[in-house]
Amino acid sequence: MRLVLLGAPGSGKGTQAARLKDHLQVPHISTGDLLRAEVAAGSKLGLEAKEIMASGNLVSDEILLGMLEDRFSRDDTKGGFILDGYPRNLAQAAALDQLLQRIGQPMDYAVQLEVPTEMLVERIAGRAKAEGRADDSPESVRRRLQVYNDQTAPVVDFYRQHGQLTVVNGVGSLDDVFTRIVEALAPAKEIG
Repeated sequence: MRLVLLGAPGSGKGTQAARLKDHLQVPHISTGDLLRAEVAAGSKLGLEAKEIMASGNLVSDEILLGMLEDRFSRDDTKGGFILDGYPRNLAQAAALDQLLQRIGQPMDYAVQLEVPTEMLVERIAGRAKAEGRADDSPESVRRRLQVYNDQTAPVVDFYRQHGQLTVVNGVGSLDDVFTRIVEALAPAKEIG
């Protein structure tokens, strides 16, 4: 099964992706982790990304897509994968779709974890306090969430229009949310 996990910061994507990885027996591919690994390995794309990041800029969609294509070519992704942190905008969603079609691994599902904004603010503020981070004030968190919503709404619509979107309530215990995701994916798992 090939799926994308969508959700605002604090929605629990990373936590649920780790659990789904074990349940589905497919790799969890976080673009942030992938980027750090490529830079550490000194790959051609990693060196390009390192230069860009050193100058304070964001790594281009083209470089990220190249890293993803390389990652998808590895044997462990033959049975599927869980993407976390990508796509973040409509251009990335379209480019990812084209890449997956070209390599014969079309996306099965996009799972959106829905959590009310105020709960996200509380979660992130609590996490920031625990980690001693002063940059996550409720106001800055709300601004970040608004930017996320503005950029991601078209991605959600993209997957909805392609009949691949499933929305899951991200509120509750880790087990409850995990069970909801697994139940939402169960029809696809039985078919494919």
